[in-house]
Amino acid sequence: MSKLSEPASARWPIEKNGVALPRSEFTFEQRRTLLQIAHDAIVLFVESDSSGKSLSTTTPGVAGLDEPRGVFTTLYSDGNLRGCVGYAAAVMPLYRAVAETARAAAFEDSRFSPVSREEALKLEVSLSVLSRVVAIDPEAVEVGRDGLVISMGNRRGLLLPQVPVEQGWNRETFLEQTCRKAGLPLDAWRRGAIVEAFTAEVFSDGDTGV
Repeated sequence: MSKLSEPASARWPIEKNGVALPRSEFTFEQRRTLLQIAHDAIVLFVESDSSGKSLSTTTPGVAGLDEPRGVFTTLYSDGNLRGCVGYAAAVMPLYRAVAETARAAAFEDSRFSPVSREEALKLEVSLSVLSRVVAIDPEAVEVGRDGLVISMGNRRGLLLPQVPVEQGWNRETFLEQTCRKAGLPLDAWRRGAIVEAFTAEVFSDGDTGV
C-alpha cells in the first residue's frame, strides 16, 4: 500500500449535524490500513470457502494498531446496512479485532444472510474504534460524544455515538432507545439500570478512498 498525504476530507470532522465531534486519534495511514484489513478479512474468508484459515495474524506494517481496543465493524451494500458486529471490550489487538469483527459482520450477523463472493468485493466498511467503557450519570450523557451501554441483570444494550446524531435523537431518547436495545423498559435508565458510556472514532471507506 502506498503512503498518501492526508486530504482535508479525510480529517476527523469538527462537527456533524451541528454536534461537535472529537479530533482524530488515528492518522490517515492507520485508518486506511484498518479498513483494508477489514476488506481483506472478508474477501479471504470467502476465497477460503469459509474455513477462516486465511485470516492473517501478522502485525500490520503500520505502527500503533496492536493495542487492545474495542471496535465495531459496520458493512453497507448499495447504501443499505449489511451487517454490524463488534467488541465493546478491548479483548485483542485492534488490527486483529477489526479482522474478526469484519468477518463476523459479513457472515455471522443473524439479521442478514452471509455475503456472497460478488458482494464481498463491493461492500463499504465503516469502523468505530471504542474508548474504555466507564460509568456515567445519565444527566451527563452528551449526544454526539458518547456511546451508551445500559444493562440490568443479564440484559445489555449498546448504541454507538453516531446513532443518535443520525436519528436526530435528544439525550433522553438516546437513553430510552439504548434500553430498548437491551430489551428493557424505556425508563429502565431511571430505575436502577447501569448506564455506561464510551467514545468512538468513526471512519469509513469514503473518508480514505479504500
